[in-house]
Amino acid sequence: MTPSQYQARREAGDALLLVDVREAWELDVANVPGTVHIPMGDIPGRLAELDPDTQMVILCRSGARSGQVASFLQQKGYQAVWNLKGGILAWSDEIDPNIPKY
Repeated sequence: MTPSQYQARREAGDALLLVDVREAWELDVANVPGTVHIPMGDIPGRLAELDPDTQMVILCRSGARSGQVASFLQQKGYQAVWNLKGGILAWSDEIDPNIPKY
């Protein structure tokens, strides 16, 4: 799912949870308000925090880590999980140019 598709779905009323899997220092550099932050390495131990029935979009810097996490969650039985293509870099390009790229 692209950032523009995510934004359009949110504006249409879809309840999508945006899960940011970047490290804490990365959030200090560039942050999307309203995300749930669970670093990629913490996902296996924090699965109980993510409802398998919730629609989730996974976010990282460029889309690689979030793609891995989305695949992992799908393997664990989470049905409605998408990778945010292009990550925070694409978010900066498509949604909010005030978010710095790093």
